[in-house]
Order: sequence, then C-alpha cells, then structure tokens
Amino acid sequence: MAGIAAVRYVSCYHRVTTHSVSLLPEPIMQRISHHQLRRDFRALLASPSCYHTASVFDPMSARIAADLGFEVGILGGSVAALQVLAAPDFALITLSEFVEQASRIGRVASLPVIADADHGYGNALNVMRTVVELERAGVAALTLEDTLLPAQFGRKSTDLIGIEEGVGKIRAALEARVDAELAIIARTHAGVLGVEEVIERTVAYQEAGADGICLVGVRDFAHLELIAQNLSVPLMLVSYGNPALRDDARLASLGVRIVVDGHAAYFAAIKATYDCLREQRGVATCDLNATELTHRYTQPEDYIVWARDYMNVQE
Repeated sequence: MAGIAAVRYVSCYHRVTTHSVSLLPEPIMQRISHHQLRRDFRALLASPSCYHTASVFDPMSARIAADLGFEVGILGGSVAALQVLAAPDFALITLSEFVEQASRIGRVASLPVIADADHGYGNALNVMRTVVELERAGVAALTLEDTLLPAQFGRKSTDLIGIEEGVGKIRAALEARVDAELAIIARTHAGVLGVEEVIERTVAYQEAGADGICLVGVRDFAHLELIAQNLSVPLMLVSYGNPALRDDARLASLGVRIVVDGHAAYFAAIKATYDCLREQRGVATCDLNATELTHRYTQPEDYIVWARDYMNVQE
C-alpha cells in the first residue's frame, strides 16, 4: 500500500583501502513509502535522461540493486515464471503468484520497481483486478501488453488483440488505480507489425491516457525514430542489449526514459547455483551456459508439443 514504508538503501561505495583491502561500509537504511517511490519513478519519466533497469526478482536482488545505485528495477514476467514455477514464459504464472513475488520485493524495495503485468491476466475487468493487487504490492509502475495471451487455439503466440480492446484495457487500468502516481505503461510489439500499425496502436494508447509507451522489437534508431516522432509520452524500450540501440544520449533525445537490457542478473544466479551445487556434489565440469541451463531445466519442448497437440498452435 502507498502508506506502508519500505526501506531505502543509500549506496555507500566510498571504498576505504588499508593494506590493499577494500572495505565496503554498511548500507544506510531510510524509510520510504510506496507513494514516494512512485513519485521518484515519475521524476525519472520527466527527466531528460534515460535509465537502465536492474532485473530484480526477490527481496535480496532489490536491495542489491538499490545499494549499487540503480534508479529503477523491473520484475519481469518471464523471470517470475522461472523463479516461481521453473517454467518457460508461456503465460503459465497466475496473477496471485506474480503478486506474491511483487509483494515480497515491495516490502523491502527502496528503488521504484516496474511490474511486467503481461496482458493484465485476462480481459479489461481482469486488468482492473491486476492493477488493484499490484498497487497494493507496492510497484511504482506496470506494463500492460496487447499480446493475445494466453495463446489461443489455432493462433500464434505472437498474435495481438485489436486496438479497441487494447484501449479498453488501458482505460480500465487507469480507472482501477487509487494512487494517481502509479504509472500505467502500454506495451506493444514493434517487431511483428508494420510501422504504420505500430504508430496507430501507440497513438491510440497515448490518447487513452497511458502514462508511457513500452516498445519491444525495435530494430534500430531509424525504426525507433519513425515511431517516436508521433508520440509525446515517455517511452520505455525493451532492447535486450541490441547493439544497434546503444546510445543513451540519442535514445533520450527521442523520448526514451527507461531501457530494459534483459535479465542477466537472474540468469547469472542460475549459472552460479548450478556451478556451486555441481562442485559440492563432485560432478564433472559442465560447459553449459546460463541460457542452456535454463532451457535444460524448464523443458520448453514439452510445452511446445502440448500446445501443438492440444491447441493447434503452430509456430
């Protein structure tokens, strides 16, 4: 809730060196409300700069991110599915499971956290419930995407809902929030649509009152410029570290305020856990990287076969 205080960590990386030993002082904790964290996020959106998110997936990672000086964190839907279910990102996690994880982070977070709320877990009425629960969990912002989720019988997993339905979801989300500082960000996939349709969708979401637009699948700056020139609200870019988009000053000049590079911290944790347990058990060295380990233990092939056999989903 907005009135419940969280704890802010003030980064103290002034290193004290004695005989080549670097000592890190204890973090200083300050109390901060969820409402204030939302105001902090709004200040980022209103600034002339762009900020890169820290991937936060539990209370410890949220505290680490704040102590290292990150301005904003994100709880990804894919990461939550891995953390809670050890499942691939096929819209299997429920709203209650996602909210529980967000609430754990919200109890301790001292930086604003964006929640990847996927499709809002259903129709516009489900979106309203999603906003209520995530606001109570303490998130500063949430993204709502227009992907047709969960995947429908005989459809592709990348199919999108109609613009009118997407607008309805944004309007419902705005109606459901209690704290007006909670940012509602509309998300669409620029990689599966033509530029004109991306513009049509994003302008419609902006006119519906979205506080920002989140874009996935942008190829390069030329692609981004064609879209951004039609928008006035702040932009959030899920770039996954795309080298064609690595210029913060140029991104900022186009209205991008938030950049999501991916969730490397979580995958590094998977790799570290595997290597530690492997060494403890005395198992021979394995050269699988984090992505390969994730694939090994989430077994996505099973879900692909089930989707084909029971849902006629053809990718």
